[in-house]
Amino acid sequence: MLIVSLVLMATGVSAQENANSRQAKKMFLETYHRAYSEHGASMHYKVNIANLYKTEGTIWYKGKKSKYVSKNSLGWNDGVTSYVTKEKKKVVEIYDANSKKKSKYEDKFKFEPDNYNYSIANGKEGYIITIKAKKGADGVKEARVVLDKVTREPKHLKIKVAFIWANIYISDFKSGNIDDNTFVFPRAQYSSYKFVDKRD
Repeated sequence: MLIVSLVLMATGVSAQENANSRQAKKMFLETYHRAYSEHGASMHYKVNIANLYKTEGTIWYKGKKSKYVSKNSLGWNDGVTSYVTKEKKKVVEIYDANSKKKSKYEDKFKFEPDNYNYSIANGKEGYIITIKAKKGADGVKEARVVLDKVTREPKHLKIKVAFIWANIYISDFKSGNIDDNTFVFPRAQYSSYKFVDKRD
């Protein structure tokens, strides 16, 4: 009877974990697709990487295009070319859109949804979805995402990359209605800057 009970308990836990995992992945991907849909999204962010790197700003996404505005830097990526301004130095750096040179952190935050196991819990601050990388997956190793219980919008991400944690706090999340002109670099505004071409 003890063995049968243990087997039944194990089977019940496994089924529960599978249901939990399916629900977590479904909710996570719904939010993920809202942020990265063909209609675009925008949000304000505050980033703290193990107290070694801190920044905040606003970012816009639409397909392969993006734009961000932070305290000392602005960036435009029209899907072909990326422009990064260095405000203090009065410099504009030009990169190929997919270049890894433009950010030493960007490649470390690479994410492929099927490379992870998912689980969900009900927390005071919202739904907490935990994702853990499967063996051999590159990029993010583990993350905890807090979603608003009503809107299902992201509020806080805690991401583990290698052995360090990055905290990202999100506000003013908006999905859709992002104009393509948002991602066009306003060259005339930076005519007094030095342009440095770092394309391959």
